Amino acid sequence: MIRPGQVIVLCAFALLTMGVVMVQSAGMSVTPLSDGMNPTQSAAVSGVTTSSLLTSRTSVYLLMALGAMIVASFLPVRRLADRLDRVVWFRPGGDLGLLVMGSVCLIAVIVSVYIPGLRREMNGSARWINLHVPGLESIQPSEIAKWALIGVIAWYASRLASYPSNRLHRFWTGLFPAVAAIGVVAFAVVLEDLGTGVLMVAACTIVLLGAGARIRHFAMFIPIGVMGVVAAIMTSPYRVDRITSFINPYKDPAGDGYHMIQSLATVSGGGVFGRGIGHGLQKFGYLPEDTTDFLFAVVCEELGLVGAVIVISLYAAIVWTGTHIIARERNTLLKLITLGIIATFCIQAMINLMVVTGLGPTKGIALPLMSSGGTGWILTAFMLGVVVSIDRTRVFTPEELEAQAFSEGFAERASRDGELVRVVPDRIERFGPMVRRAREESIAPAEMAELIGNPRIVVKPRVRIRPKPMPIDVPDRDDHDEYEQLMLHDE
Repeated sequence: MIRPGQVIVLCAFALLTMGVVMVQSAGMSVTPLSDGMNPTQSAAVSGVTTSSLLTSRTSVYLLMALGAMIVASFLPVRRLADRLDRVVWFRPGGDLGLLVMGSVCLIAVIVSVYIPGLRREMNGSARWINLHVPGLESIQPSEIAKWALIGVIAWYASRLASYPSNRLHRFWTGLFPAVAAIGVVAFAVVLEDLGTGVLMVAACTIVLLGAGARIRHFAMFIPIGVMGVVAAIMTSPYRVDRITSFINPYKDPAGDGYHMIQSLATVSGGGVFGRGIGHGLQKFGYLPEDTTDFLFAVVCEELGLVGAVIVISLYAAIVWTGTHIIARERNTLLKLITLGIIATFCIQAMINLMVVTGLGPTKGIALPLMSSGGTGWILTAFMLGVVVSIDRTRVFTPEELEAQAFSEGFAERASRDGELVRVVPDRIERFGPMVRRAREESIAPAEMAELIGNPRIVVKPRVRIRPKPMPIDVPDRDDHDEYEQLMLHDE
């Protein structure tokens, strides 16, 4: 059967492919009329061809994202997790010291957007850096910090949860340092990007709760968090305008409310089946940021409700499969890392979908694996590849091996003389002690049937002690009760 990790790879590949096609479609433009030229020639639409799709920048990012996912899926995650579990500082506060070091490194990465020569400002916001290397002209440090913070908090929470008494239950010496580290890193991000900062706080909170932190302790930080968000909004005029336009976008339809109005018009213009790929209208100068933050609106217009359901279903499949991997994982560190990755992926997708459909104020949060952006695609695919690696290298418990042996290992076979048996293949011999005892000690079929709760199952031992029973003639009539009695009597 297909593994959960393979489901994640297939869904991620489908989202990336749709992203390439829809970004190319949203990037179409109309050539204006020129004096003295044939209108048929000058007013042509720059269409999308197979050649343009294969040679586009987004196609290159797709290949890089798939490469990153493949590389991450083969990482020795369990070996690395064991090494991290053995990191011990031979003095008090060792766990706290590593948490502080990780937070300082992340802050250094985030503030790199203010370094002259590296800073790259777009749309009045300094969120990117330019490394002056082909392909690395636009890197968003907050994307790197967003995923790295998950690893730092997951490691710290797993270490504290590994003590005989979970130290995350303590407020000052357990939970407070983690929350302080999250707050400091998120504050550095909020200075330029409020949405990503809130996303980081929400995902890390889920990781800490999953590790055993008490909800009542988190309740103490709610007023501080609300005051911080309000202060970030009130000190930035454009954020205040976004809130007011969300409440009533038609108060200023040509100004602050323009984004939301055009997004809703684009979403509603597709109907059930859409206008068709490439046949959307709003992307021709009406819908801002159509290839990035509002790409889902273009999907709704060109693919309709059907396309929107497909996209949402792909995201839901990744989240659902990820929760299945989390539930089966036994290593605490890997469980928390997977939880943080899936939570970040899910919350980011939900924020973007809410913004596009008018359920939330406008924010610069991209739709993961679809909105145009090289750094986001590559890092998101890499982190999903880590989840795939965790699932691929999962260690099965003896109970799971026994369950697999009894659910999949018995092969029903009818011999020429009419005897109906279920044979345990040789490969099942490595599964749990019950199967091994049945094969090596030659447990009687009736006793084995009683153990597994199904009297119709007959296990053929390796070395027969009892002589093979004579075959019986199955009555040629539909009388199941008599047939069951005959089979039990023969056993």
